[in-house]
Amino acid sequence: MNSITISDLSFHWPDGQLVFSNISGSFPPGRTALVGDNGSGKSTLLRLIAGHLKPSLGAIAVAGWVDYLPQDLGLSRYLSGGSRDRQSVADLLGIRAKLEALRAIESGDAAASNFETLADDWDIESRAGEALREVGLNLGLDALDRPISTLSGGEAVLAALAGLKVRRAPVVLLDEPTNNLDRAGKLAVAQLVRGWKGALVVVSHDLDLLEEVDATAELYGGQLRFFAGPYSAYRSAISAEQEAAVEQAANAKAAIKKEAKQRAQAETRLAHRAAQAKKQSKQGMPHGAVDYLTNRSEKSVSKLRGKLDERLEAARKGAAEAADKVRKVEPIRIDLPDPAVAASRRLAILGDGEHEFVIQGPMRVVLLGPNGSGKTTLLEQLVSSADHGSPVPGLDPGRAPELPSPAPELPSSAPEPGRPPAANTRRPWAQLLTDRFGYLPQRWNLDPNRSALDLVGEAAPDVEPGKIRNQLARMLLRGDAALRPTSTLSGGEKFRVALARLLLAEPPAQLLILDEPTNNLDISSVAQLVEALGAYRGAVLAVTHDERFAEALGPQMRLEMRKALRSGGWEIVGTP
Repeated sequence: MNSITISDLSFHWPDGQLVFSNISGSFPPGRTALVGDNGSGKSTLLRLIAGHLKPSLGAIAVAGWVDYLPQDLGLSRYLSGGSRDRQSVADLLGIRAKLEALRAIESGDAAASNFETLADDWDIESRAGEALREVGLNLGLDALDRPISTLSGGEAVLAALAGLKVRRAPVVLLDEPTNNLDRAGKLAVAQLVRGWKGALVVVSHDLDLLEEVDATAELYGGQLRFFAGPYSAYRSAISAEQEAAVEQAANAKAAIKKEAKQRAQAETRLAHRAAQAKKQSKQGMPHGAVDYLTNRSEKSVSKLRGKLDERLEAARKGAAEAADKVRKVEPIRIDLPDPAVAASRRLAILGDGEHEFVIQGPMRVVLLGPNGSGKTTLLEQLVSSADHGSPVPGLDPGRAPELPSPAPELPSSAPEPGRPPAANTRRPWAQLLTDRFGYLPQRWNLDPNRSALDLVGEAAPDVEPGKIRNQLARMLLRGDAALRPTSTLSGGEKFRVALARLLLAEPPAQLLILDEPTNNLDISSVAQLVEALGAYRGAVLAVTHDERFAEALGPQMRLEMRKALRSGGWEIVGTP
């Protein structure tokens, strides 16, 4: 029996923007990855299946009730209200009411409401503890009563995933569950998915996680297609399909040339025949005979031309159909302003009281480390250490993370440029040595009512709009996409707008500071980000858990936040 069946499903937003139209398909039992480019509608489809959105047309049938972990894990999904300081891990797991009912019964309260609430979940407490341990969370004996505010963002995501298993829904939907998770967290999620017993649909750009599924569904070109096996099997099938499509397109182009050549040769023969008929008429052939032959010849010529035109048109139609089957992956090709960063120019210093690392010239630097180690806090201190704010106006760095993310305490004031903190201070610190920098936080926000042209123009006020539009087109924001309100753009398009504000700013930034830039980006968008950064001639400091992105960036320096053995705090170390 299929876990989810979709029939002629269409959805458009209230402003009329169409997401997909008349898609149909059935998700099999077991684990299925849902893949597709940013903007193809993956998250929207999950929300429709979960019942958070209503279809414009069509129907969705689900075998049982659905549990859903959204991409942006706002805790309101799990918490009934109140301050997070008063909320516990039990709230995050979604079992607080059952847990309270169990404890009330154990304390002697035999109210019927307690038994109704608990139902058959007498082992809810032990199952919850086991689920937490399975995702790598060892929170102590009072784990379920522990305040959520004491968890890091990654720990909260893992706890929410454990809650899905405890609640035992027949169908579970996961939207980018490994975002913001460190290596250990990603491995825990992969193990959880690998051992999942019910029906599960996961949207992710984590290639390792996509290998843990039984089937792959793809949203592409307004169609929902299914492939047996994990992501690698799906890619092999698509590659074989594309090789055949490219060959078919090449053959179709050759057919057009052949038919066009035959058409030209036929016209030459017809012209020769017409010349012969004209010559014969001048040689004294009776007019009646000439008229008869001319009329017959014209009909023959017309019929021949009709057949040739039909064959040529059929060849052109076949070529167009073959070309449509070839998927086009467009690269970003952008001419960026030169920030004029000399190789010896010192731009920033990161240290911890013992180690010190200098970013200078057009270096590429990645900063790694587990969740809760303070990477984001360190970047925020780096940005705030400048005498002037980010030169990119109007980019809202985003509200505070919705998930609590405790980090090590940082010094109350940064050291003077080039000087480490006091000898007795063993805390990570950061200092900017330039005021020309761009900062892309994890949770960036664009004004939803303004266009890409407006927002990038604000960052480069002296650049002509025509030149900005040309640059946006090279970042694959063409035509209407550059003029529409950003609220109508896909996630990938919004990201390219935010990135364009940094890359095209005038004066150009000498240092780009990026905090988890690949979160929520599909695989092709990550490749486009790497291409765009490859054209940038300044320095880049990127915090990331994405090892493939870190490798593709080609860093000259890799830094990692680690627990210091002696102090128990965090230190910054260089890694190979």
